[in-house]
Amino acid sequence: MEIYLDNAATTKPCREAVNAAVGCMTENYGNPSSLHSKGLKAQLVTDNVRKIIAKELACPPECVYFTSGATESNNTAILGTAAAHGKRRPKIVTTSVEHASVKAAMNELENRGFEVVRISPDKDGEISHEQIINAVDDRTCLVSMMLVNNETGYILPVRRAFYGIKKKFPQCITHCDAVQGFMKLPVKVNTINADLVSLSAHKIYGCKGVGGLYIRKGVHISGMLFGGGQEKGFRPGTENVPMIAAFGAAVKALSGTIQQRYDEMERLKKLFCQRLESIEGVVVNSGENCSPYIINISVPGIRSEIMLHYLESKEIFVSSGSACSKGAQSGVLTEFGLKPQFADSALRISLCPQNTLSELRVLAETIEEGMRRLVHTK
Repeated sequence: MEIYLDNAATTKPCREAVNAAVGCMTENYGNPSSLHSKGLKAQLVTDNVRKIIAKELACPPECVYFTSGATESNNTAILGTAAAHGKRRPKIVTTSVEHASVKAAMNELENRGFEVVRISPDKDGEISHEQIINAVDDRTCLVSMMLVNNETGYILPVRRAFYGIKKKFPQCITHCDAVQGFMKLPVKVNTINADLVSLSAHKIYGCKGVGGLYIRKGVHISGMLFGGGQEKGFRPGTENVPMIAAFGAAVKALSGTIQQRYDEMERLKKLFCQRLESIEGVVVNSGENCSPYIINISVPGIRSEIMLHYLESKEIFVSSGSACSKGAQSGVLTEFGLKPQFADSALRISLCPQNTLSELRVLAETIEEGMRRLVHTK
């Protein structure tokens, strides 16, 4: 029986999301920009989903914009802020453990002459909110921090950092990549003091190809695309109504159960880690200050991709790191202080509410079995 434990890469769309998407592809297939009734019905779908997402973020619906996914949302937030405010304030603060879509955007801005300050974890693998705050000055236009690291599950001190920044430099724009946190942790825009928040549907049982960007009312950033007047002219292009509908259905299906699911994931993580303790050599890289949805481990002596494919041969699916890196090391684990032998042998196990303790026990047994068989594989 297949055991899927790569939910940080993507989740299986829930039945509610599939039904919503199919309904918009077969019946409610109008273009929201059309003036006839078919167009109006499609527009009502997008308006309703905007309200569903806004309710979870505790923000006005008009502050939610639809994008093609988290990469576009992150790029737009970062490059759009730089374009709008960078001439007067050409400095940006971020961390060294961000997602590739943030890292690449920061590299591009450096190539354009911006000063980018990257705060790294300390010797204990923690990122100090005080260091983030102290790196900001009156030349800083943007601070960008992810809420949950996609490789280790580490929960960054976004709320404390953004609070301190807004207190000292209210004009500084704060951006949070909340992709691995939305609908898994409480993400309320005022609580985390975020001006911009990036979201993705396929991480929460929606479909690939759609995401969201929250932009606080009154905050100006430049759009990256040009064309028609969709999304109030900020993000032109015909709306992907089926995927937007699926996004809303997935959010609605999860609404009201964040704490319940979090507690269950914590229970599974604790029991799984206890089982791993009995396997000599296995190291758990995800500590206490990590989301229970992501468990990063190392099996020293066996390269990640070798163990990954061994598990795959047993129909167990995990990851060797960020899916966006396609197996290549992103450098995030070494930033968190892992020695090369641990980074080279790391596996990311990411959970969803459908996973069971029996599946995790099978995984532990198969890792143990793989260690016996693969220990001499180079």
